[in-house]
Amino acid sequence: MSIEVRNITKRFGSFTALDDVSLDFPTGELVALLGPSGCGKTTLLRIIAGLERADGGQVLLEGVDAGPKHVQERQVGFVFQHYALFRHMTVFDNVAFGIRMKPRAQRPSAKDIRDKVHRLLELVQLDWLADRFPSQLSGGQRQRIALARALAVEPRVLLLDEPFGALDAKVRKELRRWLRHLHDELHITSIFVTHDQEEALEVADRVVLMNEGKVEQIGAPEEVYCHPATPFVYGFLGAVNLFHGRADRDGVRVGDELLRRDHGENAPAEGAKVLAFARPYEIDILPDDGAGGGMAARVSRVLSFGVSTRIELEGEGGQPFEVELTRERAEGLGLAVGQSVRLAPSNLRVFEYEEGAGI
Repeated sequence: MSIEVRNITKRFGSFTALDDVSLDFPTGELVALLGPSGCGKTTLLRIIAGLERADGGQVLLEGVDAGPKHVQERQVGFVFQHYALFRHMTVFDNVAFGIRMKPRAQRPSAKDIRDKVHRLLELVQLDWLADRFPSQLSGGQRQRIALARALAVEPRVLLLDEPFGALDAKVRKELRRWLRHLHDELHITSIFVTHDQEEALEVADRVVLMNEGKVEQIGAPEEVYCHPATPFVYGFLGAVNLFHGRADRDGVRVGDELLRRDHGENAPAEGAKVLAFARPYEIDILPDDGAGGGMAARVSRVLSFGVSTRIELEGEGGQPFEVELTRERAEGLGLAVGQSVRLAPSNLRVFEYEEGAGI
């Protein structure tokens, strides 16, 4: 089922949760709504589900206005962060609940219900837990049962609100991989809300970046990560170093230092106030030997993991920076805590500074 969101606005008192949001969710796609707490992503999900009413705009399901439709008529499956399983029911009865609540004329026979529930439990790889109660399951198992229950009513749209938010990091990673595999099998139009950038980039076909009730950027995971459209997206997705300065013909001037930049993009006017971004792997560390170039910084921590080394540094005024080097490069520099060095970005993405941008 395709979903179209047209000019959705939602306010809670004087707070604007959604500000004229329009989006398309094609049939069979897995889309992540990503952004910080309070950006409007859960509110949008609840409006699509029919659990919340918008102040303005439309939700179209297969081109039909969903406004007059009751939640149960929208054929939407909803999975919450905290499972919401019935504690007094077995796993089997939890999954069967939605089917048994259908009107008598639409309700399958007891045998058909039993067969369907077991098929769903096999799909989520937990058929062996059918007779257990939620209190006897791990968090990851409970969330998979919650997903099986959502699928039991044969939804045409699956909505997931921070589905793995209450789980530890290892279980989250396992379930992310499992959810992607499940989606590739079922091809149900799915939207999931998360504030975890790694989760969104790893699982989704497309990512919608939201901030303060507005959409900042939409695109494939690689596109939004490698080509951020705004300073907010750059700062939110992945580790990044931020430089405040002014545009120079040859780069960005930070104080008295000149940092070279890539000229493959439209440059701000010379002298304009700018924000410049570089990922940790886009910065090299040079000895502070008086040869010039780069920006002065001091090593505050050196962390070596596997083939790479992460170096945490402080610039003027205590501004933090993070650089990622190969282990060989870091060892060759002989870095030590307190050492003075120079930071030399190999690539800078520059945006003209805007008041109120929140960066």
